[in-house]
Amino acid sequence: MAQIIALPLSPQDRLRASLRRLDAALAEQAAAVAAFRAELAGLRAAAEGLEGSLGGFREELAACAGAAAGARAAALRLERTAERI
Repeated sequence: MAQIIALPLSPQDRLRASLRRLDAALAEQAAAVAAFRAELAGLRAAAEGLEGSLGGFREELAACAGAAAGARAAALRLERTAERI
């Protein structure tokens, strides 16, 4: 069986190989940054949706508070009327 012997690389060959690995790492990093930005955009959209939902909830809660205050006032009027009778 033949044996493969590794030949020593010249400094230029090592430099070229290192530059190729660096290019690959930079491309991988760029892809990761792009994916991160896309996730941030999704998170921003979700936060905006949540903000809108909370705004609607606040409005409904304020309306319920108003209705409860009106019901309390009516109950107090009825109580006073009942006391007079």
